[in-house]
Amino acid sequence: MEQLRIPGPTPCPDEVLQAMARPMINHRGEEFGRILHEVTAKLKQLFLTKGDVFLLTASGTGGLEAAVVNTLSPGDKVLSVEVGVFGERFSTIARQFGAEVIPISVEWGRAADVADIRRALASEPKIKAVLVTHNETSTGMTNDLAAISSVVKEFDKLLLVDAISSLGSIELPTDKWGCDVTVTASQKGWMVPPGLAMVSVSEKAWQAYDRAKMPRFYWDFKEAKNYLEKGQTPWTPMVSTVFALAVSLDMMLQEGLTNIIARHVRVGQAARGGIKSLGLALFAEEKYASNTVTAVSTSDGLDAKKLVKVMKEEHGIVLAGGQQSLAGRIFRIGHLGWVTEDEITTVIAALKSALPGVGFSKTK
Repeated sequence: MEQLRIPGPTPCPDEVLQAMARPMINHRGEEFGRILHEVTAKLKQLFLTKGDVFLLTASGTGGLEAAVVNTLSPGDKVLSVEVGVFGERFSTIARQFGAEVIPISVEWGRAADVADIRRALASEPKIKAVLVTHNETSTGMTNDLAAISSVVKEFDKLLLVDAISSLGSIELPTDKWGCDVTVTASQKGWMVPPGLAMVSVSEKAWQAYDRAKMPRFYWDFKEAKNYLEKGQTPWTPMVSTVFALAVSLDMMLQEGLTNIIARHVRVGQAARGGIKSLGLALFAEEKYASNTVTAVSTSDGLDAKKLVKVMKEEHGIVLAGGQQSLAGRIFRIGHLGWVTEDEITTVIAALKSALPGVGFSKTK
């Protein structure tokens, strides 16, 4: 059996997968309503929020679009913190719906500088919202969201957060950090197959909703809220994935959020330490290196694309390559959700075996 070590989809426990084999039920019936309310309540515990939380049948990108169209109007000025592929995607979504996007483009592999965000907000008072990717899987970097949120709230702006690969794995107290819309997705740290985006909505975001003029239909938060009160979703949900999420949330609550975050810290440290022990270099600045995905630079003749192929075919370990301008320049090890330090030890051992055959020569 292959070990899936990409940033998502992530491995799923057997009991989670077995839950998906349950027979279909009426998604407008009492049984599904009970499950939906229970899942929503448990998500609030893990989001650390007292605000609204909704399930959307979508990938994480659908959740990002929902965050934009429910809070903004065409012509609104938006500050977007771009630190990689997914930060740029967030900008593209806002721009596609008519927002005037003011980008802060950060060198890939580096974290956003809070001082740059403060200067941008001070120089343009008409900015309405700030878009931030908490954890950028394309570069293996985690932004200091606590510091960013402090500045955003200092200027009383909306904070829309892509927490797709962080929430449930990396510390993110939604209410404490003033996140107005926080987006995550089932196939990341939640140990569930793809199909669900989960979003939290603050009171400030609801106030923005009342003024927002961007077109929305499928992603309408008010529809989601009205139907949730009846124990339903507005549109046909991923019923099987909701069954799976119900099981994974119980597993997560049993382990405890504090313990989950600490486990990801240990796993991230094991991945980074192992990579350095092989003579390889981390792509992201280590101070901000992610605990859910490690990006590794190519050097000393290393053929990253060949390495990914060899690791899969000869060692049964599936790694991720680089995206866009990083294709061939890095490879990535995903370690979020259902993952242990022993599994990372196995990955490092396999890499040690594979590296000499793909052009890598460890320098002294």
